[in-house]
Amino acid sequence: MTSLFFRELKIAWRSGGGALTGVMFFLAVVTVFPFGIGPDLNTLARIGPAVLWIAALLASLLGLDRLFQLEREDGSLDVLLMQEWPMTLVVGIKCLAHWVVTGLPLVLATPIFGLMLNVPPIGIAAAMLTLLAGTPAITLIGAAGAAVTVSLPRGGLLIAILVLPLVIPVLIFGVTATNGAMFDPDPFTAPFMILCALTLFSAVAGPLAAATMLRHSAD
Repeated sequence: MTSLFFRELKIAWRSGGGALTGVMFFLAVVTVFPFGIGPDLNTLARIGPAVLWIAALLASLLGLDRLFQLEREDGSLDVLLMQEWPMTLVVGIKCLAHWVVTGLPLVLATPIFGLMLNVPPIGIAAAMLTLLAGTPAITLIGAAGAAVTVSLPRGGLLIAILVLPLVIPVLIFGVTATNGAMFDPDPFTAPFMILCALTLFSAVAGPLAAATMLRHSAD
């Protein structure tokens, strides 16, 4: 499992530009919003957490189509399906490696992009914490969508269509928790705990659904 994790890290880093692609897309989305809503700093500070979360969500969808596609093309996916380890665990390891390469850099880049949107320090800290808790759920849910479209030659857009409705609760509670840390009397603890619960549920349901669909596609 350790060898598989480091192998997936190398593959995820090399395919499609790795972390740089997601961070640059994150930057592009954050940069576009001020042009659309105007330069008012108070408005940017108020909607900044939502902008950060939307940008991170969209950036997290990049590369999901390659989560299982390379193994499908070179035949190693069949080897993974036949080995003694549970396929659910294999999918979980792949999701973890994918998040480390694509999701974690978005969390680390949040302070810089938060300053661009005039988000106060407490808001930046809350955005980082909620993204750290919520972006793994996006990857885990996206794994199920990637498994559904693994046999399709160009399933990237279809993955986004399948995954976006499922990750809306993650977006809602992530933004709500961040706003709760910035504005009184909005709560922080309750939506943050729900966000963590969504991630824990996705950690069970996502790999299980993805493993089931991968076995079905192999048949």
